[in-house]
Amino acid sequence: MEGCSKKMSSKGKKEKDLYHIIHKVPCGDSPYVKAKHAQLVEKDPEAAIVLFWKAINAGDRVDSALKDMAVVMKQLDRTEEAVEAIKSFRGRCSKQAQESLDNVLIDLYKKCGKIEEQIDLLKRKLRLIYQGEAFNGRPTKTARSHGKKFQVSVKQETSRLLGNLGWAYMQKSNFMMAEVVYQKAQMIDPDANKALNLSLCLIKQARYDEAYAVIQDVLQGGLPGSADCKSRKRGEELIIELKSRQSSLDSSEKIVGLDDDFVKGLEQLMNEWGPFRSKRLPIFEEISSFRDQLAC
Repeated sequence: MEGCSKKMSSKGKKEKDLYHIIHKVPCGDSPYVKAKHAQLVEKDPEAAIVLFWKAINAGDRVDSALKDMAVVMKQLDRTEEAVEAIKSFRGRCSKQAQESLDNVLIDLYKKCGKIEEQIDLLKRKLRLIYQGEAFNGRPTKTARSHGKKFQVSVKQETSRLLGNLGWAYMQKSNFMMAEVVYQKAQMIDPDANKALNLSLCLIKQARYDEAYAVIQDVLQGGLPGSADCKSRKRGEELIIELKSRQSSLDSSEKIVGLDDDFVKGLEQLMNEWGPFRSKRLPIFEEISSFRDQLAC
Protein backbone atom coordinates (compact mmCIF):
# COMPACT_ATOMS: atom_id res chain seq x y z
CA MET A 1 0.00 0.00 0.00
CA GLU A 2 2.84 2.33 0.88
CA GLY A 3 4.48 1.74 -2.50
CA CYS A 4 1.17 2.36 -4.26
CA SER A 5 0.72 5.60 -2.34
CA LYS A 6 4.18 6.79 -3.37
CA LYS A 7 3.42 6.01 -7.03
CA MET A 8 0.15 7.94 -6.84
CA SER A 9 1.93 10.87 -5.20
CA SER A 10 4.65 10.82 -7.85
CA LYS A 11 2.06 10.63 -10.63
CA GLY A 12 0.13 13.56 -9.16
CA LYS A 13 3.27 15.66 -8.94
CA LYS A 14 4.17 14.92 -12.56
CA GLU A 15 0.65 15.87 -13.71
CA LYS A 16 0.85 19.09 -11.70
CA ASP A 17 4.26 19.94 -13.17
CA LEU A 18 2.95 19.18 -16.68
CA TYR A 19 -0.01 21.49 -16.04
CA HIS A 20 2.31 24.38 -15.16
CA ILE A 21 4.49 23.71 -18.19
CA ILE A 22 1.57 23.57 -20.63
CA HIS A 23 -0.06 26.76 -19.30
CA LYS A 24 3.27 28.50 -18.56
CA VAL A 25 2.02 29.29 -15.06
CA PRO A 26 4.51 29.39 -12.15
CA CYS A 27 4.03 27.10 -9.17
CA GLY A 28 2.71 28.31 -5.83
CA ASP A 29 -0.23 30.21 -4.37
CA SER A 30 1.10 33.77 -4.19
CA PRO A 31 -0.69 36.84 -5.64
CA TYR A 32 1.60 36.79 -8.68
CA VAL A 33 0.91 33.10 -9.37
CA LYS A 34 -2.84 33.75 -9.05
CA ALA A 35 -2.53 36.69 -11.44
CA LYS A 36 -0.75 34.57 -14.05
CA HIS A 37 -3.41 31.87 -13.63
CA ALA A 38 -6.16 34.47 -14.24
CA GLN A 39 -4.28 35.81 -17.26
CA LEU A 40 -3.24 32.59 -18.97
CA VAL A 41 -5.65 29.89 -17.78
CA GLU A 42 -8.91 31.65 -16.92
CA LYS A 43 -8.38 34.25 -19.67
CA ASP A 44 -9.74 36.95 -17.36
CA PRO A 45 -7.51 40.03 -17.90
CA GLU A 46 -9.49 42.30 -15.56
CA ALA A 47 -9.08 39.85 -12.68
CA ALA A 48 -5.41 39.42 -13.60
CA ILE A 49 -4.81 43.16 -13.31
CA VAL A 50 -6.35 43.25 -9.83
CA LEU A 51 -4.12 40.36 -8.75
CA PHE A 52 -1.03 41.91 -10.34
CA TRP A 53 -1.71 45.04 -8.25
CA LYS A 54 -1.88 42.85 -5.16
CA ALA A 55 1.41 41.22 -6.09
CA ILE A 56 3.11 44.61 -6.53
CA ASN A 57 1.79 45.92 -3.22
CA ALA A 58 2.82 42.70 -1.48
CA GLY A 59 6.33 42.82 -2.98
CA ASP A 60 5.71 39.51 -4.77
CA ARG A 61 7.87 39.26 -7.93
CA VAL A 62 7.43 42.98 -8.52
CA ASP A 63 9.66 43.05 -11.63
CA SER A 64 7.49 40.53 -13.46
CA ALA A 65 4.19 41.67 -11.95
CA LEU A 66 4.57 45.28 -13.10
CA LYS A 67 5.71 44.34 -16.60
CA ASP A 68 3.01 41.68 -17.06
CA MET A 69 0.29 43.99 -15.73
CA ALA A 70 1.29 46.72 -18.18
CA VAL A 71 1.16 44.23 -21.07
CA VAL A 72 -2.35 43.12 -20.05
CA MET A 73 -3.47 46.75 -19.71
CA LYS A 74 -2.17 47.43 -23.22
CA GLN A 75 -4.26 44.53 -24.53
CA LEU A 76 -7.33 46.16 -22.93
CA ASP A 77 -6.49 49.58 -24.44
CA ARG A 78 -5.69 50.95 -21.00
CA THR A 79 -2.35 52.27 -22.22
CA GLU A 80 -2.39 55.58 -20.33
CA GLU A 81 -3.00 53.70 -17.09
CA ALA A 82 -0.18 51.27 -17.91
CA VAL A 83 2.23 54.15 -18.54
CA GLU A 84 1.41 55.74 -15.19
CA ALA A 85 1.73 52.40 -13.41
CA ILE A 86 5.26 51.84 -14.75
CA LYS A 87 6.32 55.41 -13.97
CA SER A 88 4.94 55.18 -10.44
CA PHE A 89 6.20 51.73 -9.45
CA ARG A 90 9.37 51.09 -11.43
CA GLY A 91 11.30 52.40 -8.44
CA ARG A 92 10.35 49.19 -6.63
CA CYS A 93 11.89 47.08 -9.38
CA SER A 94 15.46 45.84 -9.65
CA LYS A 95 18.11 47.51 -11.80
CA GLN A 96 18.04 44.50 -14.13
CA ALA A 97 14.32 45.05 -14.82
CA GLN A 98 14.64 48.68 -15.93
CA GLU A 99 15.64 47.90 -19.51
CA SER A 100 12.66 45.61 -20.13
CA LEU A 101 10.34 48.19 -18.51
CA ASP A 102 11.72 50.81 -20.91
CA ASN A 103 10.90 48.52 -23.83
CA VAL A 104 7.33 48.12 -22.57
CA LEU A 105 7.07 51.91 -22.19
CA ILE A 106 8.23 52.43 -25.78
CA ASP A 107 5.44 50.15 -27.03
CA LEU A 108 2.90 51.93 -24.82
CA TYR A 109 3.98 55.38 -26.00
CA LYS A 110 3.74 54.15 -29.60
CA LYS A 111 0.21 52.81 -29.11
CA CYS A 112 -1.20 55.88 -27.35
CA GLY A 113 0.48 58.42 -29.64
CA LYS A 114 2.93 59.90 -27.14
CA ILE A 115 5.55 60.50 -29.83
CA GLU A 116 7.67 63.05 -27.95
CA GLU A 117 7.92 60.76 -24.92
CA GLN A 118 8.84 57.86 -27.18
CA ILE A 119 11.60 59.87 -28.86
CA ASP A 120 13.01 61.04 -25.52
CA LEU A 121 13.13 57.49 -24.16
CA LEU A 122 14.72 56.08 -27.32
CA LYS A 123 17.39 58.77 -27.21
CA ARG A 124 18.09 57.96 -23.57
CA LYS A 125 18.50 54.28 -24.36
CA LEU A 126 20.85 55.12 -27.24
CA ARG A 127 22.90 57.27 -24.87
CA LEU A 128 23.24 54.31 -22.52
CA ILE A 129 24.66 52.30 -25.42
CA TYR A 130 27.01 55.19 -26.21
CA GLN A 131 28.21 55.17 -22.61
CA GLY A 132 28.74 51.42 -22.69
CA GLU A 133 26.03 50.85 -20.05
CA ALA A 134 23.57 48.80 -22.12
CA PHE A 135 22.98 45.16 -21.18
CA ASN A 136 24.71 45.89 -17.84
CA GLY A 137 28.01 46.12 -19.68
CA ARG A 138 27.68 42.77 -21.48
CA PRO A 139 28.01 42.44 -25.29
CA THR A 140 24.76 40.45 -25.61
CA LYS A 141 21.53 39.84 -23.74
CA THR A 142 18.93 37.07 -23.74
CA ALA A 143 15.60 38.13 -25.22
CA ARG A 144 12.32 36.27 -25.57
CA SER A 145 9.76 36.30 -28.38
CA HIS A 146 6.75 34.02 -28.72
CA GLY A 147 8.07 31.85 -25.91
CA LYS A 148 11.50 31.35 -27.52
CA LYS A 149 14.79 32.67 -26.14
CA PHE A 150 17.51 34.13 -28.34
CA GLN A 151 20.62 36.28 -28.04
CA VAL A 152 20.63 39.96 -29.03
CA SER A 153 23.89 41.86 -29.57
CA VAL A 154 24.46 45.52 -28.75
CA LYS A 155 24.75 46.10 -32.51
CA GLN A 156 21.32 44.58 -33.15
CA GLU A 157 19.78 46.48 -30.25
CA THR A 158 21.18 49.77 -31.55
CA SER A 159 19.68 49.12 -34.98
CA ARG A 160 16.33 48.20 -33.42
CA LEU A 161 16.23 51.38 -31.33
CA LEU A 162 17.20 53.51 -34.31
CA GLY A 163 14.43 51.86 -36.35
CA ASN A 164 11.91 52.78 -33.66
CA LEU A 165 13.32 56.31 -33.50
CA GLY A 166 13.03 56.67 -37.28
CA TRP A 167 9.39 55.55 -37.12
CA ALA A 168 8.70 58.13 -34.38
CA TYR A 169 10.19 60.93 -36.47
CA MET A 170 8.04 59.81 -39.40
CA GLN A 171 4.94 60.24 -37.24
CA LYS A 172 6.01 63.85 -36.73
CA SER A 173 6.52 64.23 -40.51
CA ASN A 174 10.20 64.92 -39.88
CA PHE A 175 11.28 62.78 -42.82
CA MET A 176 14.74 64.33 -43.04
CA MET A 177 15.66 63.29 -39.50
CA ALA A 178 13.97 59.92 -39.99
CA GLU A 179 16.15 59.41 -43.08
CA VAL A 180 19.33 60.11 -41.09
CA VAL A 181 18.33 57.60 -38.43
CA TYR A 182 17.23 54.87 -40.89
CA GLN A 183 20.45 55.27 -42.89
CA LYS A 184 22.49 54.66 -39.75
CA ALA A 185 20.30 51.73 -38.68
CA GLN A 186 20.80 50.10 -42.08
CA MET A 187 24.55 50.51 -41.87
CA ILE A 188 24.54 48.66 -38.54
CA ASP A 189 22.03 45.85 -39.14
CA PRO A 190 20.12 46.12 -42.45
CA ASP A 191 16.71 44.62 -43.14
CA ALA A 192 13.84 45.04 -45.60
CA ASN A 193 11.42 46.73 -43.22
CA LYS A 194 13.76 49.59 -42.33
CA ALA A 195 14.78 49.91 -45.98
CA LEU A 196 11.16 50.42 -47.02
CA ASN A 197 10.67 53.01 -44.29
CA LEU A 198 13.80 54.76 -45.56
CA SER A 199 12.42 54.75 -49.10
CA LEU A 200 9.20 56.37 -47.87
CA CYS A 201 11.25 59.11 -46.20
CA LEU A 202 12.97 59.74 -49.53
CA ILE A 203 9.67 59.76 -51.41
CA LYS A 204 8.30 62.35 -48.99
CA GLN A 205 11.33 64.52 -49.82
CA ALA A 206 10.75 64.07 -53.58
CA ARG A 207 14.03 62.15 -53.95
CA TYR A 208 12.44 59.57 -56.20
CA ASP A 209 15.51 58.04 -57.85
CA GLU A 210 17.11 57.28 -54.49
CA ALA A 211 13.85 55.86 -53.17
CA TYR A 212 13.44 53.66 -56.25
CA ALA A 213 16.93 52.21 -55.80
CA VAL A 214 16.23 51.32 -52.17
CA ILE A 215 12.91 49.66 -53.03
CA GLN A 216 14.48 47.68 -55.85
CA ASP A 217 17.10 46.38 -53.47
CA VAL A 218 14.26 44.88 -51.42
CA LEU A 219 12.28 43.54 -54.38
CA GLN A 220 15.40 41.88 -55.79
CA GLY A 221 16.02 40.09 -52.50
CA GLY A 222 19.09 42.03 -51.49
CA LEU A 223 18.23 42.42 -47.80
CA PRO A 224 17.23 40.15 -44.89
CA GLY A 225 13.44 39.89 -44.87
CA SER A 226 13.12 40.68 -48.58
CA ALA A 227 11.45 37.34 -49.26
CA ASP A 228 8.62 38.09 -46.85
CA CYS A 229 5.31 38.50 -48.69
CA LYS A 230 4.38 41.61 -46.71
CA SER A 231 7.69 43.29 -47.54
CA ARG A 232 7.32 42.56 -51.24
CA LYS A 233 3.72 43.78 -51.28
CA ARG A 234 4.67 46.98 -49.47
CA GLY A 235 7.58 47.52 -51.85
CA GLU A 236 5.28 47.22 -54.84
CA GLU A 237 2.81 49.66 -53.24
CA LEU A 238 5.61 52.17 -52.65
CA ILE A 239 6.64 51.90 -56.32
CA ILE A 240 3.07 52.80 -57.29
CA GLU A 241 3.06 55.76 -54.88
CA LEU A 242 6.45 56.89 -56.17
CA LYS A 243 5.33 56.85 -59.81
CA SER A 244 2.11 58.66 -58.91
CA ARG A 245 4.05 61.44 -57.20
CA GLN A 246 6.51 61.67 -60.07
CA SER A 247 3.71 62.14 -62.57
CA SER A 248 1.97 64.79 -60.48
CA LEU A 249 5.20 66.47 -59.32
CA ASP A 250 3.61 67.09 -55.95
CA SER A 251 5.72 69.67 -54.12
CA SER A 252 3.13 70.47 -51.45
CA GLU A 253 4.67 68.10 -48.89
CA LYS A 254 5.98 70.06 -45.93
CA ILE A 255 9.61 69.20 -45.23
CA VAL A 256 10.62 69.37 -41.58
CA GLY A 257 14.30 69.94 -40.86
CA LEU A 258 16.81 67.96 -38.86
CA ASP A 259 16.40 67.60 -35.13
CA ASP A 260 19.41 69.74 -34.31
CA ASP A 261 18.94 69.23 -30.57
CA PHE A 262 19.41 65.48 -31.00
CA VAL A 263 22.42 65.75 -33.29
CA LYS A 264 24.07 68.46 -31.20
CA GLY A 265 23.33 66.43 -28.10
CA LEU A 266 25.19 63.48 -29.56
CA GLU A 267 28.11 65.73 -30.45
CA GLN A 268 28.16 67.10 -26.90
CA LEU A 269 28.15 63.58 -25.50
CA MET A 270 31.10 62.72 -27.72
CA ASN A 271 33.07 65.70 -26.41
CA GLU A 272 32.21 65.09 -22.75
CA TRP A 273 32.98 61.38 -22.87
CA GLY A 274 36.01 61.57 -25.13
CA PRO A 275 38.05 59.04 -23.06
CA PHE A 276 35.33 56.44 -23.69
CA ARG A 277 35.52 56.49 -27.49
CA SER A 278 36.19 52.76 -27.64
CA LYS A 279 32.71 52.08 -26.30
CA ARG A 280 30.97 53.94 -29.11
CA LEU A 281 29.34 52.36 -32.09
CA PRO A 282 29.76 53.82 -35.60
CA ILE A 283 26.34 55.54 -35.38
CA PHE A 284 27.71 58.10 -32.93
CA GLU A 285 30.86 58.70 -34.96
CA GLU A 286 29.06 59.16 -38.27
CA ILE A 287 25.73 60.86 -37.63
CA SER A 288 27.11 64.42 -37.45
CA SER A 289 29.02 64.07 -40.73
CA PHE A 290 25.90 62.60 -42.34
CA ARG A 291 24.01 65.69 -41.24
CA ASP A 292 26.66 67.88 -42.89
CA GLN A 293 26.27 65.91 -46.13
CA LEU A 294 22.53 66.58 -46.14
CA ALA A 295 23.11 70.24 -45.53
CA CYS A 296 25.26 70.55 -48.67
